[in-house]
Amino acid sequence: MKPNILLIEDDSRLRSALLQPLQLEGHEVVVATRIQEAQAQLRQARDRFQVVLLDLNLPDGNGEQLLDELLRANLSVVVISAEHNEDTRIRLLDRGAEDYLVKPFSVPELMARIRVAARRRQPSARGPLVFEAGDLVIDTGSHTVTRKGERVRLTPTEFKLLEVLVRSADKVVPRRQLLSTVWGPGNAEQTHYLRLYIAQLRAKLEDRPADPVHLINEPGVGYKFCSSATGTAGSGEPVDAEE
Repeated sequence: MKPNILLIEDDSRLRSALLQPLQLEGHEVVVATRIQEAQAQLRQARDRFQVVLLDLNLPDGNGEQLLDELLRANLSVVVISAEHNEDTRIRLLDRGAEDYLVKPFSVPELMARIRVAARRRQPSARGPLVFEAGDLVIDTGSHTVTRKGERVRLTPTEFKLLEVLVRSADKVVPRRQLLSTVWGPGNAEQTHYLRLYIAQLRAKLEDRPADPVHLINEPGVGYKFCSSATGTAGSGEPVDAEE
């Protein structure tokens, strides 16, 4: 089944350019051109949708103010915006948006992003996982992490990255695979995202972030999550050698 889509976009030309190919692809598409109109659609039938295409520059405000409401409804949100600001992009991904697509973009690329967003909302074929490593307990079913018995607050993106690594524990996951899985196929070259979020995870999960034992960099290849408490501590290797 193709996911039903709520398209929140006030640009009539872009709406027209997107509607036909989306419908031909088999998606049911409902259009909202304003924040209030989108909220009305959600009140009437929020269970009707699986994916939201969200423009930021709307006539009655910034579409970002809808994000929390859309996420509470368990919808996959793909932001479509002309705004190139990297801080905005990282902030929205960090808050829980599945993807961020900068205008102008091609229809095939959008279709690929929608497929990825829809897959992420599907339960994992391997089911929930409770993983213990040293003083860490990672529960993918409840999206919780505890360290030394204390709850660790992770952002949605941090947890998503950690889960990908944990599900391949003790195996190196290539950089491109991590970037494509966590941030979407259009971000496979954005290695600075990966370095930033690995650093944030180390700060929250490692006793000595500069000498990690769990979140290990394999220079030129990718990262792995070591299930033992030995890792590479004391090896003298730079935390993130040149990639």
